[in-house]
Amino acid sequence: MPFREINSKMVEATVIPGQRMFSQRGAMLAYRGDVAFTPNMAGGQGGLMSMIGRRVAGEATPLMTVEGNGTVMFGHGGHHIQVIALTGDTLYVEADRLLAFDGTLEQGTMFMGSQGGVMGMVRGQVTGQGLFTTTLKGHGSVAVMAHGGVIELPITPGRPVHVDPQAYVAHHGDVRNKLSTALGWRDMVGRGSGEAFQLELSGSGAVYVQASEEKL
Repeated sequence: MPFREINSKMVEATVIPGQRMFSQRGAMLAYRGDVAFTPNMAGGQGGLMSMIGRRVAGEATPLMTVEGNGTVMFGHGGHHIQVIALTGDTLYVEADRLLAFDGTLEQGTMFMGSQGGVMGMVRGQVTGQGLFTTTLKGHGSVAVMAHGGVIELPITPGRPVHVDPQAYVAHHGDVRNKLSTALGWRDMVGRGSGEAFQLELSGSGAVYVQASEEKL
C-alpha cells in the first residue's frame, strides 16, 4: 500500500478491503470513500509487547487502525514527511516520528541499550528521546515525520556515519549504533546535543537525518 506524496507535508494512501494500515492519532487530514478509523491500543502487529514498550517509553498514545475502501490524506503539525519503502529489512524509528505505515509490517520495540550498551542508554537520557525505538519489519511503506526536510545518508562497510542524536530520524539495514562523546565528561555537563555527542552508525544500510534538531 504505497504512499503518494502530494507535497512535502502531505501524503495519500489507498485503502482497500481486506487490508489495513496504522496511523498516528490526529494524522488524518481528509479521506474519500468508506473508511473507518479506530483506536488500536495493542500497538499494531507488535501486540502486547509492543504496547508495553511504547508505554515504558512514555508513548502511550494509541495508533489508529485505518480500514475500508477509499483514499486517505495524512499529515501532522506541518512537519516534513519522508516515505520509506521496506523490502524485507527492519526500520528503526522513534515512535513519535511515525505518521502512518502499512499493516503488513510487523511492529516491535528495541531497547537502545541492546545495541549501544551503556552509551545507548545515555543517549536517551541526554537527548530526551526514549530508550526504546520502534521497529517495523517486512515489505511495505512507512511515512515518517521530521523538521525542515530529510536527507538519506548511505552507510557502507568501513565508512560509518556520525549523526547528531537530535537530528536522527530513522535508519534501516544491517547497522549498529553507538553513542560516542566528542568532549570529556567534565565538559559535557549541561550540554544535551550538538557536538558534545555523536551517534555513530556502522555497517550496511542508510540513516535519515532531519535538517533541524527540534524534537517532535
